[in-house]
Amino acid sequence: MKPQLLILAPLSADSLERISQGYDTLYAPDAISRDKAVSEHGAAIQAVLTIGTLGLSADEIERMPRLSFVAALGVGYEKIDLDATRARGIVVANGAGSNAACVADHAMALLLAVIRDLNRLDRLCREGVWRDALPMQDSVTGKRLGILGLGSIGEQLARRAVAFDMSIGYHSRHPRSDCAYRYFSDVEALARWCDCLVVAVPGGAATHHLVDAAVLHALGPAGYLVNVARGSVVDSTALAHALEEKRIAGAALDVYESEPEPPQALLHLDNLILTPHVGGRSPQALEQSIQLFLQNIGRHFAGEPPLTPV
Repeated sequence: MKPQLLILAPLSADSLERISQGYDTLYAPDAISRDKAVSEHGAAIQAVLTIGTLGLSADEIERMPRLSFVAALGVGYEKIDLDATRARGIVVANGAGSNAACVADHAMALLLAVIRDLNRLDRLCREGVWRDALPMQDSVTGKRLGILGLGSIGEQLARRAVAFDMSIGYHSRHPRSDCAYRYFSDVEALARWCDCLVVAVPGGAATHHLVDAAVLHALGPAGYLVNVARGSVVDSTALAHALEEKRIAGAALDVYESEPEPPQALLHLDNLILTPHVGGRSPQALEQSIQLFLQNIGRHFAGEPPLTPV
């Protein structure tokens, strides 16, 4: 008999069909179907596939007595109740590294777009405004890039930044011995040093509003902020004030605290670029994420540890 798998992550019909070949699947991508699935089938569910922003609560875990494996499709797992999983000995895995290249591509695109002011140039060009009526845009090459969180995404971003002759610094919980980038033990110090600060840390309580008014002040009026991590890492109110008062030059966000609703306090700003949390979305990234999930869950039910445990 196939293990019963509850899927909370939104997936395409093709992906669902692929997963269903090895597992008895329940697909519950919205709140109503999710509650119904747990209420009616909780006693039989052995595994759950979710994403970091949807998570899995302690109450839901309690209602699944046979649950032994939980996976986050992407790298984030901030809303999975790890205390509850650990108390039961439930294995938790994530998709670490599976979409890192895609997110790094998007981060670099956002960085280029905000520094070169591409949104405004596109709009003005369509309106017939020629370059002689516009100020010159900043260059990207040679700038100092600060990476907040040198994990899989941060590493991929650093590789791309090298092609632009950027100096690279980073902050994480501990310095890494396997890279030559400059380490900063303090986020403010990193922001003070760099021209561009890219946020690539996990979400959750430990990083909530890690980028606050003090960090934005340290980044300064010539500095740029890019967030491809979680909206909760950046204090939206502080960012709105910094952009309005030109205390930083610009920002580009793929994530924000109000998602899926757009950040109303930021929408009027012309020194901001927004995308709707699509940094890790591409056919290639999805294929890699699904493949890693299938490897992890397959190993679990074969009695082996997952490749990317949390």
